Amino acid sequence: MFVSREAHILHADLDAFYASVEQRDDARLRGRPVIVGGGVVLACSYEAKARGVRSAMGGRQARRLCPEAVVVPPRMAAYTAASRAVFEIFRQTTPVVEGLSIDEAFLDVGGLRRLVGPPVGIATRLRREVRARVGLPITVGVARTKFLAKVASGVAKPDGLLVVPPDEELAFLHPLPVERLWGVGPVTAAKLRERGVRTVGQVARLGEATLVSLLGAGAGRHLHALAHNRDPRPVQVGRRRGSMGAQHALGGDRHSPAELEAILAGLVDRVTRRMRAASRSGRTVTLRLRFGDYTRATRARTLAKATADTTPLLGAARALLRAALPEIERRGVTLVGVSVGNLDDSPVQPPLPFDRDPGADLDAAVDAVRDRFGSTALTRAVLLGRQPSLEMPLLPD
Repeated sequence: MFVSREAHILHADLDAFYASVEQRDDARLRGRPVIVGGGVVLACSYEAKARGVRSAMGGRQARRLCPEAVVVPPRMAAYTAASRAVFEIFRQTTPVVEGLSIDEAFLDVGGLRRLVGPPVGIATRLRREVRARVGLPITVGVARTKFLAKVASGVAKPDGLLVVPPDEELAFLHPLPVERLWGVGPVTAAKLRERGVRTVGQVARLGEATLVSLLGAGAGRHLHALAHNRDPRPVQVGRRRGSMGAQHALGGDRHSPAELEAILAGLVDRVTRRMRAASRSGRTVTLRLRFGDYTRATRARTLAKATADTTPLLGAARALLRAALPEIERRGVTLVGVSVGNLDDSPVQPPLPFDRDPGADLDAAVDAVRDRFGSTALTRAVLLGRQPSLEMPLLPD
């Protein structure tokens, strides 16, 4: 596949998005450490990050680290409005925009040089427009590949601009820590560090065969390619998501199996409702856990056929959770998430109509009521009295 020799891909990423919106809207918060969320940190400003606070941390721990922090409740409507305004600027900059989340996107500006100038000038104007029209700081990385553009924006944060020229790609990339490579989490990083591999350049020098033997075929080839900045993927417009998910952050206290199963049921309800609204069905259920030491694990199960019905998807998620309970008991858990992948666009069979016997299939009856009357029309008994998890703003499917 052809890859341009010019640094023409922008990765634009809003800085500390939720916290920045709060600081924008309340002048008293500017320059001060801000924590969004109470029991669990949903987001925090860079002033709070400098004190060791991080997203998904328990609220009590965050306040111990930064007692002077201002804690504010989340305002999802404000974040959604800000995201829409920023994406409008993206689309006015170039028609080739690939949204990754509500606060970041790839933009391909390779065909605009004759019309509006070189990529670095476009990136500079983009940052200026977002600041002037939306009032938020945004960091932009510019490179020849999507992977390197995202790395560049990460290095440039906060509120920065970094261009990686094609003839300096490896000189920029190779001194960086291995965690900068997509797909290198705590487990993979530990395996590499056991071999004395701490930088991207050391990964590149290992060779593909060695990486495959150490990490497996898929991960080994993937990291070998990225360590040499081989990433031919184009910026894709209108790409539908490959999975849909939801998650619930928890405090540092112990949580009973019944409580975790109730949370899981609420998450699956939310995901399947979104799937049916988008006319998507899926086969692979993935349970995502973050333990008390902030390491992560995933467990997955694939069904025989794709579906958007709650009953089979919730059954698979419950089985995965129950299998993980001994590990959760040992290590604690601070986040539970569930996603459904292998999505397709085959027609989604509607749940049982409301005028049929709901006892024949309780989950299908719940689906029918919520799809017709809204998500708040009916609540599972196990969720009564529980604080619902926040519905995070999402890009449209």
